[in-house]
Amino acid sequence: MIERATRSVYVVFILAGVVISSFLSRVPQVRDLLELEPGPLGRLLLMTAIGSLISLPLSGFIVHRLGSARTVTLMALVSMGGLSVAAIGTEVNAVVVGAGLLFFGFGAGAWDVAMNVEAAAVEQQLERSIMSRFHAAFSIGTVAGALVGAGANALDIAPIVHLLVMTCTVMVVVPVMCRGFMPAGKEEHPDEHAEPRGPMAAWTEKRTVLIGVFVLCITFAEGTGNDWLGVASIDGYGTSDALGSVAYVVFVAAMTLGRWFGPGTLDRFGRVPVLRVSAACAFVGVVIVVFGPSFGTAIVGIVLWGLGTALGFPTGMSAAADDPKFAAGRVSVVATVGYIAFLAGPSLIGFIGDNTGVLRALTLTAAVLAVGIVVAGATKPLAVADTPTTPPTPDAVR
Repeated sequence: MIERATRSVYVVFILAGVVISSFLSRVPQVRDLLELEPGPLGRLLLMTAIGSLISLPLSGFIVHRLGSARTVTLMALVSMGGLSVAAIGTEVNAVVVGAGLLFFGFGAGAWDVAMNVEAAAVEQQLERSIMSRFHAAFSIGTVAGALVGAGANALDIAPIVHLLVMTCTVMVVVPVMCRGFMPAGKEEHPDEHAEPRGPMAAWTEKRTVLIGVFVLCITFAEGTGNDWLGVASIDGYGTSDALGSVAYVVFVAAMTLGRWFGPGTLDRFGRVPVLRVSAACAFVGVVIVVFGPSFGTAIVGIVLWGLGTALGFPTGMSAAADDPKFAAGRVSVVATVGYIAFLAGPSLIGFIGDNTGVLRALTLTAAVLAVGIVVAGATKPLAVADTPTTPPTPDAVR
């Protein structure tokens, strides 16, 4: 059963990446079809983020009630339904596209939390670190989706055709894969001695919030690297546009390799030491990128930056899910906090960069990573038996 669940989770992570990059790869064509200026286009794309921000805080409750398999199935259908509406909207108007993207983002947010809850359950059954490999699979999916999108562009296939074929495929494959999931997320046999507790209670837990802060620091570094390394290389080092693209590719490749080969390091040295060293590695990488004497030196920094951020988000998910009974609510909290960094980080760098230049503005990323080094201790594995969620029995008191 565990082998089947592992394969199913890999496929679901890959498809989640394919879905996102398939749409993003067609944004230029959507812009042309709707005749949008940059401002209106940015507001249109923001609808996806708004949908996700609505669903992420609610996803703990949803997974707690339905379980991970049903949640992924339902939210994949919601997300693909929304993307289908957006695809049709490319031939109608921006209002229809925006409405579709809102539901696309809503479904994608809860889908993300549910598949991470399932991935954590698989990891716990295997008794070895594997979460980061699932996230590497997501990255592979984004590359595959982007390549398919590029091919559709080259063949002059309309976005409506490309996206509708993709959404129909996902609507069929994801429910089939979810049949192989383990029963994770939903508490089938609640402890009769435990105090009544909803998944939203995780927002009041110090450890969970601190894990969220750590993940925020790492996702801030990941998001600013994804969005600004190319621009920073071109503006700060005077490189060509092609070399600016190389900087981004090197970053993504380093991060993907770190996620695939990192689990052995986690198992050997432990979660907290590895995450502290990882955050420090990213910190050093950012400093080298910002203050290095040449673009060649900056590439070294980019590699360190990518490797250092690789394990933070997936391992944060694992830490939040240490206690399977409360995994849904805690993963929801950590994912929500981390997603805020994905949204706010790049925008903040852009705002500061207006006055200092993008390269120097990335100094803020190093400062945020310094905080991550400090709070990484919150991810220390949780001894479930020692959690204060179940009142002690009289025998335990004696």
